[in-house]
Amino acid sequence: MRCILLYNPNSGKGKLHKKLPYIQKKLREKFDEVVVQTTSSAEDFEHRVRMSAEEYDCVLFSGGDGTFHHVIQALRGKRASLGYLPSGTVNDVARSLKIPRTVRGALKVILKGEPQNLDCMEVNGSQYAMYIAAAGAFTRATYATPQNKKRLFGALAYAVEAVLHDLKLQVFPLKIECGVQTLETHAVLILVMNGTSVAGFPLNRKGSMTDGKLEIAVIRQVKRPNFFQKIGALFSVASLFVFGCKIKKRDVAFFSGEEVRIRTSEDVVWDFDGEEGIKGNVTVKACPERITLFVPKK
Repeated sequence: MRCILLYNPNSGKGKLHKKLPYIQKKLREKFDEVVVQTTSSAEDFEHRVRMSAEEYDCVLFSGGDGTFHHVIQALRGKRASLGYLPSGTVNDVARSLKIPRTVRGALKVILKGEPQNLDCMEVNGSQYAMYIAAAGAFTRATYATPQNKKRLFGALAYAVEAVLHDLKLQVFPLKIECGVQTLETHAVLILVMNGTSVAGFPLNRKGSMTDGKLEIAVIRQVKRPNFFQKIGALFSVASLFVFGCKIKKRDVAFFSGEEVRIRTSEDVVWDFDGEEGIKGNVTVKACPERITLFVPKK
């Protein structure tokens, strides 16, 4: 069998290249041919994944959640057997799938794990997201935090960026339709989730990438909140991340379904897997068994 390893040298702290001799040695235990290539941009990465899916038995890649996002864009209309070496700052996809976040552990999954067909999410019929589509409070930090700060401070860099720029908690209108469930309100945060981990927190503990369903969480807010209502919203956001979707608060709403239609204002920016996405209205639906990835046997 032939495999190719693609990696972004700027992902996370950029240390993967130092471990390449060890990685190649281990991969040769399973694959007859091991090719390693670096990528220079998101566009270059997607192009190489698209081409490699046709040429190799297995496409391995290293990077963070944003890198995973670009991989699944490249596979639109294609099938490929994937292996993942998490090397990003938070690695929510790896956390959701119980893939170790060490090179040694992730390699063991590729060598001895099993390929599993996983769900992803399709947004507006034109692009994919693997584990999160989000808008509102603190979501900007995931794509606005400079790479050099992430290298120096890790996940703490996101927190600093959020505190410096996102504490105002923009209030935006929402109209949500999820099956027979509907909600029309104003909000400071909406999360559409496929998996268990968000920002390194096990927020959606009962979530799964194999059940064909999405989970949606909304932090509601009045249109023009006063000081105490703003503080209350901050507390609700913090409570959601600390206690997860099991919390019961009047301003927190939950939905679950195979598809959700969300109508909002045109200036609302969406975050897809930690990458800056489109603005305004979205329709998100689960795509069952769309991605094939080596995961731990259990």
